[in-house]
Amino acid sequence: MAHSTLWWIAAGALISVELLTGTLYLLMFSSGLIAAAVAAHAGATVTWQVVTAAVFGIGSVLVWRQIKQSRSATTRTQANPGDNLDIGQTVHVTQWRADGTCTVQYRGASWEAACLLGQAMTLGTYTIAEVVGSRLLLKATPVS
Repeated sequence: MAHSTLWWIAAGALISVELLTGTLYLLMFSSGLIAAAVAAHAGATVTWQVVTAAVFGIGSVLVWRQIKQSRSATTRTQANPGDNLDIGQTVHVTQWRADGTCTVQYRGASWEAACLLGQAMTLGTYTIAEVVGSRLLLKATPVS
């Protein structure tokens, strides 16, 4: 059996396991095995096939981790309008409590809310800036 066939079988097995577990890291490692199969087709020695598998597999994992870290550093899920459709919606505050919280009506229910740090607690319309658990964090709506 040719070396390329072994690499293709290993890549297929790893992709099958990835489909069962749902972890993208196995998919990244399988890309290294696919690169090794292509190197075998190109006539590379077994040593270069292994090096190719390692470089592509580990390299793709490192690139994916870098992408994940840069994405999570820019926007948290609680404050990301793409992940949480409540962000950017408006609510009306009629009364603030002494502890800096209030109850607002939103989507037909009463919600606990608080201002973001540095926001003045005045009565009126606020925009939902973040949702933490079941609490809305509000910022003042700009007057237009």
